[in-house]
Amino acid sequence: MTKPPEPWRGGWLQTARHCPSPNFGPRPDGAHIDLIVIHSISLPPGVYGGPEVEQLFTNQLDWSAHPYFEQIRGMEVSSHFFVRRSGELLQFVDADARAWHAGPSRWRGRDNCNDDSIGIELEGLEGERFEADQYATLTRLCLQLAQRYPVAHIAGHEHIAPGRKQDPGPGFDWARLQHSLGWGDTCFPQATLQRGASTD
Repeated sequence: MTKPPEPWRGGWLQTARHCPSPNFGPRPDGAHIDLIVIHSISLPPGVYGGPEVEQLFTNQLDWSAHPYFEQIRGMEVSSHFFVRRSGELLQFVDADARAWHAGPSRWRGRDNCNDDSIGIELEGLEGERFEADQYATLTRLCLQLAQRYPVAHIAGHEHIAPGRKQDPGPGFDWARLQHSLGWGDTCFPQATLQRGASTD
């Protein structure tokens, strides 16, 4: 019987489209990769389907292409994964490495969440809803990450950097994600468990 292909090659998920970013570094010695951070992003804000997010994370964005880009000119950022509205999955940084997605942050008693987290960007706008295909891809991805890393917590950027960030925002259905994963309440920020925004 033919053995199914391994889902991972090192820290690269083989079912994702790979778009390597230069914006990463090594994790500190002894990093315990137990946190998934959910973000949302669209460039320009509220515009979907274009190449701009990929260009931002790979340092190829034309800063003069849209007035909004002047506000983020020169930023060097990345996320491990990006889930488009269609459910397509892209990977920018080896999950074993440290992507630059969280910024100043704190969760489960630890600072600098970039050190020991996996960053997942959803194509979307703070406060707006996300697509069923995105939840399906996100669920598969979280389960695959949990097979490789000791994932014990999932939080939004808004939870690890309160007051500074608001994504993914009130349009993200945390109860839906928890139900699809089948993970316990202790994995999620408590404030999210009473917040639902069904996309069906």
